[in-house]
Amino acid sequence: MSRGWHAHAVVIEGPERLSVDRLALQLPTDDDVVVDTEWSGISSGTERLLWSGRMPAFPGMGYPLVPGYESIGRISAVGRAGDPTRIGERVFVPGARCFGEVRGLFGGAASRLVVPAARVTRVDESLGDNAILLALAATAYHALAAPGARAPELIVGHGVLGRLLARLCIAVFGSRPTVWERSVTRMQGMQAYPVCSPDIDQRRDYNSIYDVSGDASILDQLVGRIAHGGEVVLAGFYVEPLSFTFTQAFMREARIRVAAEWKDTDLAAVNELCASGRLSLDGLITHRQSPQQAAAAYQQAFGDPECLKMVIDWRSAA
Repeated sequence: MSRGWHAHAVVIEGPERLSVDRLALQLPTDDDVVVDTEWSGISSGTERLLWSGRMPAFPGMGYPLVPGYESIGRISAVGRAGDPTRIGERVFVPGARCFGEVRGLFGGAASRLVVPAARVTRVDESLGDNAILLALAATAYHALAAPGARAPELIVGHGVLGRLLARLCIAVFGSRPTVWERSVTRMQGMQAYPVCSPDIDQRRDYNSIYDVSGDASILDQLVGRIAHGGEVVLAGFYVEPLSFTFTQAFMREARIRVAAEWKDTDLAAVNELCASGRLSLDGLITHRQSPQQAAAAYQQAFGDPECLKMVIDWRSAA
């Protein structure tokens, strides 16, 4: 592992300025592995904020940067402390910081990655590019797995995260939630659970509502739909400050919980659910592009309501 390493990487140079550049990689240490990327996903939440320049102050934030935390690839080399039998193994990589002066936030959108061996997770070959969805699935699972968490009776938002929440609700709790969605396009693709506009839902006694809309103005509406002692779980990412009318929340003794980012245990749990067949990731990736079309791919991922999930296919990258 002594020779120089390079990769083609998506680089966000500034708000709405994106290119694919050839970057030198930091030399692997004894505890690192080199992963040749097959696919990386585009996050319509976090990466949209990085691309648009609306990302709040965040450790490691700044331009230029390599985004991406949903990468799948094969180990092509291991450090001297590593296990050589892992070469050829397909793994999930939650980002990397291996691009020298170019920031890695989160650093997974590149044709090759240098990353500590302990950070990569083996994935089943049968998942193919669906395995990039493990990060979102782990995010959904983390919200559900908190101590004392109730199964969601209502999920707000039928994007990929909302769909994964609904699927996990069925797999883990055996219950079928209602899902709110205003976009007619995104109402499609329901799986054994009802999807409707909030305007036609008259129920006001939900015990648990999980919001993945990212709408900072929605709290009063949700508190008005919970039962006494009900809970609103904020499982999306919110740029603007959130507020709510205290009197309404007071009368209901409402609970408001924030679900943070996933942990390794959450990733292991959803990986096992997929391997056992209890959780399907099928039907969520709707668009795929080559690295050469990355700029158009990012714009489509953020602007096309028919694009649930965009994947960059790195297998042809030199």
